[in-house]
Amino acid sequence: MQPVRLPPNVKRASDNRVWRAFNFAFQGVLYATRTQRNMRIHLIAGALALIATLYLRLDRSYVALIVVVIVLVIALELVNTAIEAVVDLMTVAHHPLAKIAKDAAAGAVLVVTMGAVIVGYLAFYEGVTAAGAQVSVAVAAVPRNLAFVCLAVVGISTIFAKAYAARHGTPLQGGAISGHSALAFAAATLVALQGGSLLVALLAGFLALLVAQSRVEGGIHSAAEVAWGAVLGVGASSAIYLLTRV
Repeated sequence: MQPVRLPPNVKRASDNRVWRAFNFAFQGVLYATRTQRNMRIHLIAGALALIATLYLRLDRSYVALIVVVIVLVIALELVNTAIEAVVDLMTVAHHPLAKIAKDAAAGAVLVVTMGAVIVGYLAFYEGVTAAGAQVSVAVAAVPRNLAFVCLAVVGISTIFAKAYAARHGTPLQGGAISGHSALAFAAATLVALQGGSLLVALLAGFLALLVAQSRVEGGIHSAAEVAWGAVLGVGASSAIYLLTRV
C-alpha cells in the first residue's frame, strides 16, 4: 500500500524527533513482548488485575497503587531484556560474569514481581472481604476507573496484535492493527454505553470514524487493519463494561 504523497511544506509526524523517540521506545516494548515469555505474562496479569479492580470496586487510591506496581514490573522486565541483549552482544562464549549479569537482572524482576503480588493481595483484600451488601450496592454504579481500565486493556491487546502479526510499519505507524482506531472506538463505545444519549453516542461514533478514516487516508493503515482495530476497541470495552454490570 503506497503512502500518500504530502506537499513539500508539510511534514509527517514521524519526521519529528520526539515522535521518533516514542516510536523507538514502542519498538522495544513490542520486541520484548514478541520474544520474552515473562513479558507476555506480566502484560496479561496486569490487564487482569486492572479488570479485577473494576469488578471488586476498589477505591481509586488502591487502583493507583496497583498501576504503579504493574508499571514497575513491566519496566524492569524491559531493563532485563536490554541487559540480556547487551550481554549477548559483548560475549561470544559462556562467562561467569555474563551469567551473574543476567541472573542479577532476572533477580531484580523477581523481587519487584514478589512485591507486586504482596501489594496486590493487600489492595484486593478489601474488595474480596467486602462481598455481600457492599458489593451488591456498588454494582448499581459504573466504576469511576472504567474508562482508564478499558483503554489500558485495549492498549495491551494492541501491543500483542502488533507484536505477533508482523507487517509493514512501526509501532506508532502502520502494523497489523490500528491502535488509534482501537482506542478511538473503545472510547466511543464507553461514551455510548454511559452517556445515556443517542445524540452523544452518534457524535462519539462519528469522531471514531474520522480517526479511522484519517489512518486510511494517510496511507498508514489499510481498511482491514482499521476495521480490526474497531472490532478490538468495541469488543474489549463492551466486554469489560458488561463484566462490571454482572
